Amino acid sequence: MAEILPPQPTATEAPPQPDDLTLVRRAQGGDAAAYDELVRRYQRQIYGVIYHMTSHHEDANDLTQEAFVKAWQALKSFKGDSAFFTWLYRIAVNRTLNHIKQRNFRATKHAMSLNDLDIEPEHHPDLVALVSDKTPRRALALEELKEKLNAAMQRLSENHRIVVTLHDIQGLPHDEIAEVLGCNTATVRTRLFYARQQLQGILSDYLK
Repeated sequence: MAEILPPQPTATEAPPQPDDLTLVRRAQGGDAAAYDELVRRYQRQIYGVIYHMTSHHEDANDLTQEAFVKAWQALKSFKGDSAFFTWLYRIAVNRTLNHIKQRNFRATKHAMSLNDLDIEPEHHPDLVALVSDKTPRRALALEELKEKLNAAMQRLSENHRIVVTLHDIQGLPHDEIAEVLGCNTATVRTRLFYARQQLQGILSDYLK
């Protein structure tokens, strides 16, 4: 009788990926490839947070690299009390806030995507009509709106800008934002409420 062999995995089945904590423990033991995988997992998100805080691509690139370098240097101190990405976000946010304070950075060169910010002005009937408009006016008007959104974000205080970035753009829940910023969830909700109110006020003239 022929030997019955166990089923073999198909070519399309990929091996399960290690979780963040497993990679962190490997990296803490000196495995640079494990840390490279963590960088690949979170590079885009960290860049997005920093870009929406600074509105400057070159600074976002530099600060993203600095955040990962600092995280690597501090990796031995990570105890696993929070999720790795929360710990990493905190490093990136603090590094960016320091950069903004040191440089008093308020650049408005690069426009933020209209789809990145989920606030009421985006759903205003005039804007819906504008997006549906098939005339040459559309491209110019949308570009102007993007610039105004970007400029409005830069007029917010650092505390208000970061909660909008983390919640409305990055999609982090209130409790994770509180952990990143070292405050409670009530503070996060309050800052988010006032930040949205300020943004609507800043944009109100354009929406009339």
